[in-house]
Amino acid sequence: MDVATDSAIDWTRVRADFPLLTRHVHGKPLVYFDSANTGQKPESVIAAVDDFYRHHNANVSRAVHALGTEATDAYEAARAKLAKFLNVRSDELVLCSGTTFALNLVAYSWALPRLQPDDAIVLTRMEHHANIVPWQLVAQRTGATIKVAELNERGELDLDQLYSLLTPEVKLLSLTHVSNVLGTVNPVREICREARRRGIVTAVDGSQAAPHRALDITAIGCDFYAITGHKMCGPTGTGALWARREHLAQMPPFIGGGEMIKEVRFEGTVFNDPPHKFEAGTPNIAGFIGLGAAVDYLSSLGMANVEAREQELLAHANEELAKLPGLRIFGHARDKAAVISFLVEGAHAHDLATLLDLEGVAIRSGHHCAHPLMQHFGVPATCRASLAFYNTHDEIDAFVAALGKVRKLLG
Repeated sequence: MDVATDSAIDWTRVRADFPLLTRHVHGKPLVYFDSANTGQKPESVIAAVDDFYRHHNANVSRAVHALGTEATDAYEAARAKLAKFLNVRSDELVLCSGTTFALNLVAYSWALPRLQPDDAIVLTRMEHHANIVPWQLVAQRTGATIKVAELNERGELDLDQLYSLLTPEVKLLSLTHVSNVLGTVNPVREICREARRRGIVTAVDGSQAAPHRALDITAIGCDFYAITGHKMCGPTGTGALWARREHLAQMPPFIGGGEMIKEVRFEGTVFNDPPHKFEAGTPNIAGFIGLGAAVDYLSSLGMANVEAREQELLAHANEELAKLPGLRIFGHARDKAAVISFLVEGAHAHDLATLLDLEGVAIRSGHHCAHPLMQHFGVPATCRASLAFYNTHDEIDAFVAALGKVRKLLG
């Protein structure tokens, strides 16, 4: 995808905002190529969390004293920032620990009360376990079945086959926006439009999309959209579920406790209005204030600029990796994020990652929480290099040189 970028951005200065990237590992400068696993944090996010605990620490929505008001205002301001970032309404955004929780919320509060034995759920071959296991658990309890949309040879969804699965018994289609293994960017707007024409509710896993491209959830036209904060430069234990108001109004609470109620009597409870109805207990207040700072940071860069920078880095990485013999790359989608899953002929993924770590290069090895996708390719694991805007061309060259060195050691 062609994306216009602001050539005035000094990416060297941007990189300097991330203190951890100055580290050395095993005596070598760190090359952090694991941002699909978790993103690094800029100084402004770290400072926001530190400032909350030093100057404003109190619980939210419970106290009228100054600290309680400050904490509540900052927490709700983070919700508002995130809603603007996603182009949705604040009162449609449930703050939670991340995509896993968000999809489980949909599974247990929306799907479980509705699905019947003759109903079906459609998933895709490229889903993360977080977008498979909750639906399996719901299917087991309701008698519903799961149907799987397959991939073409490029690692893209076979749209014709997907649409053929959208038959009248299908009540839900849940799919990833961007594959965490292949980097494939799915045409979710088109897919959601086709599902809506058939009366099928749609849920989108946006974990790998929100950190890397501009999002307009309203334009996508889905019913649910889940994100994870720690992948988008925010603290761990943060994320959100966006849902249409009509769904939030009809869904029962997933977890009961404080804050999600208006009145409790032993005869019964009156629940709070959405989204608070789904936010029981004390939240990760400092984490969400940090996520608000992360949204500010990404917004200051401009997500179109972030995407263009990462596409530039991906192109350089692909060009250099093509020079290495015996390298197998998984996924060649025409619209692809800066994620490269690969294997070297004759080498196990874990051996590759361990030896690369000794060269200061941090990549992920394993099944990437995507067993069905590994089975599709007939491999137990892959290595994955995932890039972010704070990476550099020099780091890519160092990674390729280290990979060449490791390949010789193993070969």
